[in-house]
Amino acid sequence: MRDLLRRPAYRRTLVFSAVIGVPVSFVAFWFLVALHELERLLWEVLPDHLGWPVPPWWWPLPLLTLAGVIVGLVVTRMPGHGGHIPAAGLHTGGATSAALRGVVAAALAGLPLGAVLGPEAPLIAFGAGLALLFRDLSRSAATPQSNALVGAAGSAAAIATIFGNPVVAAVLLMEVAGVGGPQLFAVMLPALLASGVGDIVFTGFGRWTGLKTTHLDIGLPRPPALDAGDVVWGVLLAVAVGLAVHAIVTGGKATAVFVSRRPLLHTVVCALAAGACAALYTLATGRTPEDVASSGQTTLAQLAPDPHSWPVGALIAVLVFKGAGYALCLGSLRGGPIFPSLFLGGAAGALAAPLPGFGVVPAMAAGMAAACAAAMRLPVSSVVLVVLMLGNVESVPVVVLAVVVAFVVVELLPQGPDIPPLPPLGGGRPPAPGRASRPASSRP
Repeated sequence: MRDLLRRPAYRRTLVFSAVIGVPVSFVAFWFLVALHELERLLWEVLPDHLGWPVPPWWWPLPLLTLAGVIVGLVVTRMPGHGGHIPAAGLHTGGATSAALRGVVAAALAGLPLGAVLGPEAPLIAFGAGLALLFRDLSRSAATPQSNALVGAAGSAAAIATIFGNPVVAAVLLMEVAGVGGPQLFAVMLPALLASGVGDIVFTGFGRWTGLKTTHLDIGLPRPPALDAGDVVWGVLLAVAVGLAVHAIVTGGKATAVFVSRRPLLHTVVCALAAGACAALYTLATGRTPEDVASSGQTTLAQLAPDPHSWPVGALIAVLVFKGAGYALCLGSLRGGPIFPSLFLGGAAGALAAPLPGFGVVPAMAAGMAAACAAAMRLPVSSVVLVVLMLGNVESVPVVVLAVVVAFVVVELLPQGPDIPPLPPLGGGRPPAPGRASRPASSRP
């Protein structure tokens, strides 16, 4: 590392990365503002203006059909195909400044109109492409190594705006980029598992014996301590959620195979089917279709403080219909897999919380952690993200165990069909898919 830091080219790249973080973060902020305002306009302001306090049951059908048309045109007509297929997992490679227009167009068309996806994948591609564009405008030297470093810096600056934390962005990009290769997963899984079990034993002995040891504690209010029921039910929930989310991702891969045959038409068909999932949910529950036809970020913020306000039937319905819409969007539209998985895991935790000895907080923590790990296949990032979202340390052991259990479960299962190459510009057909393989971002 010392030799690398002594190289003038690397020091120039560090300086440029520090400078580029300012404009990339600025543009990424307004990009997210545009997504949020468009979503609010389409799902709150416009229905209310037309006389509906909540969108009617049919509202997602025209919106998602329009999203399918625009995204299908972007995929078949614009460089970069609007970004990578979400069912393939998160990626950092391949981002170029030429693909920026397609990434922005696909995200602005799909996400506010109701795609069951999050903004994190477009932000990664957007930040990398924007950083490379600024680098080209500054006429700095371009090498494969500098492209990778500048692109990663731009992605980190952009993705930090959605998570609100640079640590999550750094850890996420390290795992997505495959830093450390297979050894990272081989080392981190036993370390995570041992630390989680160790924390449970340490906490348990402290409660059972009444003795205290020295540890970091600054006196903040703490939620109730974990008990045996939280741990046992949390592990069982992690298995169930891991299996369910893996089935959804596998369905997303099958959707991508279907879309590859006739990209424009089949993208529209899948988007319309996702809209139908939201419409059926509203017809079944009487609740807003936005519960299904969205990333789930806003709905999770409403569910987490008061999960008891959701009837059991509504929780079951949102898991079924949002899971189906998630699978359809993973293989057809453009966006990220994180936020829908977090919502599904949180809803599953809220549904399981009444089990004897299972608290609401550890149940939702275990569900979100397992779903995130199963969808992203990035164990360390899943732990960091969920722990920071929860804002307390009491649930950390359950989060760690849920992540490791869900990750191991999905890794041992068949991985589904290959995702075909993106179609060439103009709508030509890609080669037929071959044997099943894992997404590049999650191969341990």
